[in-house]
Amino acid sequence: MNRLLCALLLPVMVFAAPQEAWLEAEAMAMPGGWVLDTQFIHVMGSPYLLAHGMGKPVADAQGQVTLKPGRHQVWVRTKNWVGPWQAPEPPGKFQVSVAGQRLEKVLGTEGADWLWQKAGEIEVQQEAKVPVQLHDLTGFDGRVDALYFTTDPAAKPPLEAKALAALRRGLLGLPEKAPESATYDLVVVGGGYSGLGAAISGARQGLKVALIQDRPVLGGNGSSEIQVWAQGGTRRGLYPHLGEIVEEFADRASNSPAADPAEFNDALKEQTVRAHANLDLHLNTSVHAVEMQQGKQIRAVVGLDTRSGRETRFVGRFFVDCTGHGTVGALAGAAFLMEEKGRMGMSNMWVLKRMAQPVSWPATPWALPLKIGDFPEPRAMEPVGKKNRANQEGFDLGYTPTPNMQEFLHGEWFWESGFDKHPINDLELIRDHNFRAVYGAVSALKTQEAQRYANYGMQWLAYIGGPRESRRIIGDLVLNGEDMVKGVIHPDGCVPTTWDQDLHYPKEQYAVKFPDNPFISRAEFGKHTDRRNGYPVPYRCFYSRDVGNLFMAGRTISVERHALGSTRVMRTCGMMGEVVGKAAWICVRHHTTPRGVYEQYLDILKDLMSKPGAMRRDSLEGELYLPANAKKLPEVASDSIDPKRLEGLVIDDEDAELTGTWSSGEGLKPFVGSHYRYSNQKDASARFAFAVKQGGKHEVRVFWQPHENRAKAAKISVTHAQGQTEMSLDQSKAASGDKGWHSLGVFTFNVGEEAAVTFRAGDSRGSVHIDAVQVLPKP
Repeated sequence: MNRLLCALLLPVMVFAAPQEAWLEAEAMAMPGGWVLDTQFIHVMGSPYLLAHGMGKPVADAQGQVTLKPGRHQVWVRTKNWVGPWQAPEPPGKFQVSVAGQRLEKVLGTEGADWLWQKAGEIEVQQEAKVPVQLHDLTGFDGRVDALYFTTDPAAKPPLEAKALAALRRGLLGLPEKAPESATYDLVVVGGGYSGLGAAISGARQGLKVALIQDRPVLGGNGSSEIQVWAQGGTRRGLYPHLGEIVEEFADRASNSPAADPAEFNDALKEQTVRAHANLDLHLNTSVHAVEMQQGKQIRAVVGLDTRSGRETRFVGRFFVDCTGHGTVGALAGAAFLMEEKGRMGMSNMWVLKRMAQPVSWPATPWALPLKIGDFPEPRAMEPVGKKNRANQEGFDLGYTPTPNMQEFLHGEWFWESGFDKHPINDLELIRDHNFRAVYGAVSALKTQEAQRYANYGMQWLAYIGGPRESRRIIGDLVLNGEDMVKGVIHPDGCVPTTWDQDLHYPKEQYAVKFPDNPFISRAEFGKHTDRRNGYPVPYRCFYSRDVGNLFMAGRTISVERHALGSTRVMRTCGMMGEVVGKAAWICVRHHTTPRGVYEQYLDILKDLMSKPGAMRRDSLEGELYLPANAKKLPEVASDSIDPKRLEGLVIDDEDAELTGTWSSGEGLKPFVGSHYRYSNQKDASARFAFAVKQGGKHEVRVFWQPHENRAKAAKISVTHAQGQTEMSLDQSKAASGDKGWHSLGVFTFNVGEEAAVTFRAGDSRGSVHIDAVQVLPKP
């Protein structure tokens, strides 16, 4: 028998191709207690699920995957998130179940970066949709990107970004090229205050607008996820109608962070956006690429649906980068500024709540090894009171105040790190370092001060970070902080910035133990701006000098970093968006560019900025009108109280006889006259002398605004007809009367006799605050 015949008689061997399947963790139909984290797509290529239980295991995430017959290797893309620090006992442990069988391998325990861990094997007898569960074991931020199934025992999924993206796309059946949207007049990327201002303003000008936000809620740093209350004065300066749109959706939070996330009113922001028929809102959509066209113009941005993995190319005439990181500008090749070292960092704030019974806390050997004194202990929240902006200005709070605020302690804005880390590439490391610091602090409180903190448990810890400083896209003008201090007014000045030049640095006393990455910051306030009227930020800071159809609003605008320290607060950022939305209408209506608005149509922009924010037009060609149902805002509350408008006799701090050193201030509002004064010098005193025109009984009032560093026992004496009355006041707490007045009592004064109210700063346990004295005759 010849060899050919022998070969033909041998049995035919059929080798089946390996079977593969892919399950996106974030696409699981029932995420349980796992939360969606989209902050680091630019770092690791994907959103992921995070088991953020703050020390308590979260409920299982549940999904399905279709598997064909065979023995499948189960791989999970995950990370030991304390691996970069070589910390012991990885905290983010979890297991996986497939088809009802829990695989033995404990995951989230290896390496120092994202990798594929083999969870185990599963035998499937016939093609079927099988259930998949993620079982969190610790509650300490285990994370899962995707699960890969293969019948090839030698296969291992790739780590390289392009190969990984190609495998993901192929197994999910996604197209090579994403489909296009309809063409928008304005595409706004980023749904914080600046993006909200731009989208709403543009829509009210008759533009077709897309607002793209990578989170399920709007508000950015001012959302319930991050909880930084909105600062910055609105409705003032050259264009007092700027800020009216912002005030329609702004939070009225009384604490940052809050006892109840409802204080940040995510629903109001979304309702305000969805009220515009020509504004399409795309939540859970992360922009990660741009498509350019001739002449260095953006044609489209590519948005990833963070749950399904599907992409859309959002086509537009004009674009606004409101990402806070200058993401769109950087992808489009725009020039930008970014310090390599010494930038402000990112905060992850937190809240403890006092319970009726003791609350247990697990060991955290992987956290920062902190002791009492290594960090500022959390401070009690303040009840909703007269210091609340909503109450001062007549706004509805938008939420029901939390009772018993004294039961809550908060770790505030200064829990911040990342000063010398890269603000883009190192973001996940910065956030995770903040986690280690917070968990280490809680462990110290629960073990080293067990009696005081026995009943406290973690109520909230922001897993979405609040960054302060990143890329700033260069425009036709880079605003310098000195221009603001000197009052240099540019011809296109518009948005009023009222915040001082506030930059953050590591707080030295807490940086000794962890000098490589301190986690507590201090605010360094530079030279003051005009806080009453605001310094008008130029329009030329709001568009790119390089990319012809790109606007910016928010932290991405064209400023050097000292100016950023003033312009970065949220209400101010929102007003930038309002201006950009109006400028975009000019671009579309007059077939010009953002630069062309400045060069040829600045008068039209000034006119639009002078109009009420509620005005709108029904089409590009339509006339502006004020709708009958336009939201009516309360009158603007002034920062200062005119002494002439107060009844009786008023002696301002400018007229007081001062000894020793007193500083003047305007930050605590409202104040009487042009400022107030304060001092903690032992020899400092202030005498408010007066003489009444009509003898008899008079009520004496003093004015102050509370602050934690104010005197707990301010020494005050009243000189009157019967002699002198001494008293002590706690100025760290709010005064009892409206707008900061407090009654010292009723005293008798004689005509022609000098009387006085005298403050002494010595032994007052804080800074004594003097503002004004008011004397009112009593019938």
